[in-house]
Amino acid sequence: MRQGGAPPTGKWQGNPSGGVKAPRPVLLPDACSRFMATAARLDALADGNPMEQWLRFMAQLARAQHEAAVMLTDDIPPLSESTVQRAIERRLAPLTMHERHPAWREGMRIIIAAMQRNEPPKQIVKDLEYLRDGNTEVIDRLADNFLHGDVAAGDVSKALYAAAALQVYFASLASKLPAEQVRLLPERGLCPSCGSTPVAGIITATGDTPGTRYLFCSLCSTAWNHVRAICITCGGSRKLALRSIEGSGDVVRAESCGDCHTYAKMLYQAKDMQVDAFADDLATLGLDVLVSEAGWARHAPNPLLLIA
Repeated sequence: MRQGGAPPTGKWQGNPSGGVKAPRPVLLPDACSRFMATAARLDALADGNPMEQWLRFMAQLARAQHEAAVMLTDDIPPLSESTVQRAIERRLAPLTMHERHPAWREGMRIIIAAMQRNEPPKQIVKDLEYLRDGNTEVIDRLADNFLHGDVAAGDVSKALYAAAALQVYFASLASKLPAEQVRLLPERGLCPSCGSTPVAGIITATGDTPGTRYLFCSLCSTAWNHVRAICITCGGSRKLALRSIEGSGDVVRAESCGDCHTYAKMLYQAKDMQVDAFADDLATLGLDVLVSEAGWARHAPNPLLLIA
């Protein structure tokens, strides 16, 4: 109302508080559905794809992860309230303050058993047997090396299954966090649940706030809101550009930053309502090659691309 004017008559129409409804800052994962959704999307994307055989294999791995997630959901204890509160007070991701529970190794055993039922190639059989028969110290060291980004060259193919098991474990932990207490981190490009980097972002086309960008954690599958038109690596906005492969339909595009020379993949629901951050990233390695050859470095790797 203009100052000094007569007040309007009648009832309020719409939201009397005004403004646009804010998007939910954090979306915690559903560990018992996340991996099956990825498996289904991978199978759909595999049809006619030059990487069909590999995408089918990754779909098998996602189904094995689903099996582990369902079987372990009650065996992985949630973080204590005091641990969550301490993390929030220190502006840290809660899952960075916990000690890894042995249940993660049981998850890997379930994944290995599921993969062995699929009669894998000989080179994969050796890795699965090594992990199945390895002692606790060796397996935990492999997990530690993966989480610290220090996997030895000879362990790369084995680390794939440790990464898959850790994804199940951390997704289960994240699903049990008190959603109303989890806060975005000062470093907006890092997961508010576990502090890891995102695998990709999705620009929504539905819900209360369509057009919102959510980044999806590469480790625990938490999604969090990140302002669009801002680089998720350096926070710059002056030299952003969207790049895609001609004829791809622009479902997946690389958002590149001319300030820090990095890029991150963004998926557009308006182009395909079935997009899945984890599956669509794996299925668009051609875009990674194209952008990398143009001189851009990926914001952060997909942990399941260790053997790509």
